[in-house]
Amino acid sequence: MTGLLHPLKNRLLASLAPDDLALLNVAITEVELEKGRLLLDPGDPIETVYFPHDCVISLMTLMESGAAIESATIGREGALGLMAAIAPRQSLSRAIVQVAGRAGRISAIQLADAAQRSIALRGLIDRHNDALFGHAAQSVACNALHSVEARFCRWLLSCHDRIDSDTVGLTQEFLADMLGVQRTTVTAVAGALQARGLIRYRRGVVDILDRPGLEAMACECYGAVRRIYERLLPISFD
Repeated sequence: MTGLLHPLKNRLLASLAPDDLALLNVAITEVELEKGRLLLDPGDPIETVYFPHDCVISLMTLMESGAAIESATIGREGALGLMAAIAPRQSLSRAIVQVAGRAGRISAIQLADAAQRSIALRGLIDRHNDALFGHAAQSVACNALHSVEARFCRWLLSCHDRIDSDTVGLTQEFLADMLGVQRTTVTAVAGALQARGLIRYRRGVVDILDRPGLEAMACECYGAVRRIYERLLPISFD
């Protein structure tokens, strides 16, 4: 069955005028993406585009040694694979579902056809690609310059913006990969935040208890990335 059951969840889709959204709605389907699902690896052709509603997708940069670190996060403010609507593309990173949930799915070919018929959609795709590039560039600086604790707070806040719950399902392995650290470091940082009453950390689950407290401890990159998206795209995180 085509057509979105929850079109307003994804803020890119919600920003489109009815006529432009209709071009996508005839081909888009809603799917459930389970946690840990691999959507793309480096070099894979981008054949499918995903518009998250309440799931979170991480873009991971991989090293030859097998090490990995997160370079960007995609949630309801954006989409995975939009650049393939302009021309055929291969993925530059690993895309993996970090938080399970729903997404709109459309083939890159069908999205490209819709973009050819909609100036507004082409403009939205271009600006989203700029925003995602800015997001990744900010992440490079963040990973190099800021503490693990500040980056952990930034990631929790970014994830909280994209879901409908104060509870985030995250394993130590995922957190370690996202932050580029050892699992023991994740345990220590999570324990320190829990001791301050900011979160409750259980095996594979983080409950956000004090968002303002996390905002006070997060690095400047959290606000910087939000401002990039809000400047380039017709969305708001509030």
